Amino acid sequence: MAFDYKKEYKEFYMPKGAPSIVTVPKMNFIAVRGSGDPNEEAGEYKQSIGLLYGIAFTIKMSKKGDHQIDGYFDYVVPPLEGFWWQGEQISEYATLQTGIPESVSGIDYAHKEDFRWISVIRLPEFVTKEDFEWAVREATEKKKQDFSKAEFFTYDEGLCVQCMHIGAYDDEPVTVEAMHRFMEEQGFVLDITEKRMHHEIYLSDARKVAPEKRKTVIRHPIKALSGLQKPFLYESVSV
Repeated sequence: MAFDYKKEYKEFYMPKGAPSIVTVPKMNFIAVRGSGDPNEEAGEYKQSIGLLYGIAFTIKMSKKGDHQIDGYFDYVVPPLEGFWWQGEQISEYATLQTGIPESVSGIDYAHKEDFRWISVIRLPEFVTKEDFEWAVREATEKKKQDFSKAEFFTYDEGLCVQCMHIGAYDDEPVTVEAMHRFMEEQGFVLDITEKRMHHEIYLSDARKVAPEKRKTVIRHPIKALSGLQKPFLYESVSV
């Protein structure tokens, strides 16, 4: 049976409907960076998804070709994910407990044209950068398409608060607010920076699932409140 990351690592892909604290290990991804409204037909975001899956399935099907990857095991391609921001804004959450505003990325759903993003799909652990570069060349040749925007992206997410959001993407602020209340109660503050970003994992196909039924994991980076000797007790998940 093919290895399914969603089933094997439920703590990262199938969290509860209530906020929780999780420690996420370093992972490698296929990534495409861009900007603009993700709902725009034939826009940059939707094009990026095609690039990601083109590379992902080239690697998955490498077992049938001449390029045999060391350590390969059969697996289900992990779900689409995304890191999002909208340029430098002062976050209303950045001043919690400290009173000192930090320049971080805010999300204004009324201005999707200002979105900036990194779309990603997780890579199995056996895929090296050299294997990834082979896949880019292979996909370019086989599909007669330019895959040069795809990159090998390593992200060490670390300590985060996360929650399963069920509903439309535009309704995410309600879930985010609950996440932030929970982290404060546990003795943490938001730690969104240029290197630690608003993270979403898409468990539903937006083309087939009604907005009110979509499942999306929302994850925000956090850190212990400055000056706190040790955090309050919390439910922590790590590997």
